[in-house]
Amino acid sequence: MAVADIEETDRMTWIRTVPYDEATGRLKTLYDRVKGPGDNVDNIMMAHSLRPHSMEGHMTLYKYVLHHSANKVPKHFLETLGVLVSHLNGCSYCVEHHFQGLRRLLADDDRANAIRAAFETGSEEQAFDARDLAAVRYAERLTREPAAVAPDAVEAMRAAGWDDGEILEINQVVAYFAYANRTVLGLGVNTDGDILGLSPGDSDDPDNWNHG
Repeated sequence: MAVADIEETDRMTWIRTVPYDEATGRLKTLYDRVKGPGDNVDNIMMAHSLRPHSMEGHMTLYKYVLHHSANKVPKHFLETLGVLVSHLNGCSYCVEHHFQGLRRLLADDDRANAIRAAFETGSEEQAFDARDLAAVRYAERLTREPAAVAPDAVEAMRAAGWDDGEILEINQVVAYFAYANRTVLGLGVNTDGDILGLSPGDSDDPDNWNHG
């Protein structure tokens, strides 16, 4: 199939995808678990439609890392780190989705806009206190130069007040977004038709993936 044909028939990704109304079997079951209003399925999930088992793995990781009641780091800060990592990786799809999620969770547009501006201008020290800034610096380092991360990066977070369980949560969010960003960037996923900012809301039920 020529590139022009792909752009005409599968505008949300560079590969073929199965729309909701054509899905059957396991794929339809998974679509029904992840869909939002109007049977909308985010394009990042639809990109997995030729291999439903990888969609299942992706959603399980996403739900457990960002939207699980056992997490201790506030969800809005985990979303903040997701926006940062996505910005550093040049993934506008994830930036736009998760910035809207961040805005909704904070319920403070001025604060959300200040955070985004700080990431875009490299002035994070103006937007975060010392504790959060230590996590931001860790996320930056792990994203830009993963092989250069050393024990001092974790020690800096401990010194700023994060405990080891919280550090693990932060690490997993940074790692998840590296995966999600490369899924999007490597398959040409865009936001056409998506409803920005939806996410699984029931953190107490890890198997509830509905994007309501």
